Amino acid sequence: MYDESDQDDNISDGDNSEYEELEIDETDQQILDKFLPNAPKERKTLADIILEKIALQTSDQSSSIVKSGKSINPKVVEVYTKVGTLLSRYKSGKLPKAFKIIPSLPNWEEILYLTHPENWTPNATFQATKVLVSNLKAKQSQRFFDLILLEKVRDDIRENKMLNCHLYMALKKALYKPAAFFKGILFPLCESGTCTLKEAAIIGSVILKVSIPMLHSSAALLRLAEMDYTGPTSLFIRVLLDKKYALPFKVVDALVFHFIRFKQDERTLPVLWHQSLLVFVQRYKQDLTPDQKDALLELVKIKSHYLITPEIRREITNSVARDLIEDTEMEQT
Repeated sequence: MYDESDQDDNISDGDNSEYEELEIDETDQQILDKFLPNAPKERKTLADIILEKIALQTSDQSSSIVKSGKSINPKVVEVYTKVGTLLSRYKSGKLPKAFKIIPSLPNWEEILYLTHPENWTPNATFQATKVLVSNLKAKQSQRFFDLILLEKVRDDIRENKMLNCHLYMALKKALYKPAAFFKGILFPLCESGTCTLKEAAIIGSVILKVSIPMLHSSAALLRLAEMDYTGPTSLFIRVLLDKKYALPFKVVDALVFHFIRFKQDERTLPVLWHQSLLVFVQRYKQDLTPDQKDALLELVKIKSHYLITPEIRREITNSVARDLIEDTEMEQT
């Protein structure tokens, strides 16, 4: 359950000690632009984006969140509208008790919308995330992340070219439910086709800092490996690989296919792609079969980077293949 005494409450407005971005090669931006959709998307306000996502996900429900005011007791609407006004000015202190009971309500999404999350301050968003993550089920948390938290984070990065420290801490708190975080934040961000390097660097640093169970990381890697490629995907793959988990062979195999499919791609690949391939072979070279090693060596003859590719070749050629290790272990038994 939610703990009022959480030490994260002590973050001040000027405290950026937790904030961090991963370093990215600036020359990658022009290359990565070639992997983004050609048609620029119309710039929308945060409120527009949240309303559209809520309407889309609730179109098949008899009671739409967008029209929630018509189906809820007017006194309740008044209370939570006032709560929303408080959250739009919130800087510190305890959240209203009316907000803390939201996770226990059957129509929690409708009630939450009455507080107008698009207007919450970053401080309020962090505190709200703590309450909701601690008390909602994973599926419900996923919806909150996707509908509200992700868009608030992206909007803040667009406006300020960095992320407010309270929103950064909200992302860290969201990772307490890793499956919901990946399904509600990471995958939608990658699949949007508009994830920027700045967004990837910030969210990647959150993933790097927080301990994530191996099974969740493995599932995330498998999903990323099978997605349509965008440059930031390479950064997230690299970050998860850097956690050095013992991955199932199914995930290793999927990552091999992820890389070798670029053999026929005529576009110049970003440094991020080469870096993620290097980290992959460094961490999992002994999990590769002889055929996979040969395929990767053929790949880097076509897709090469003058500094990184020699290291990739060295890692592959100076390792024992998976099948050979298994044969040796069988002989010893």
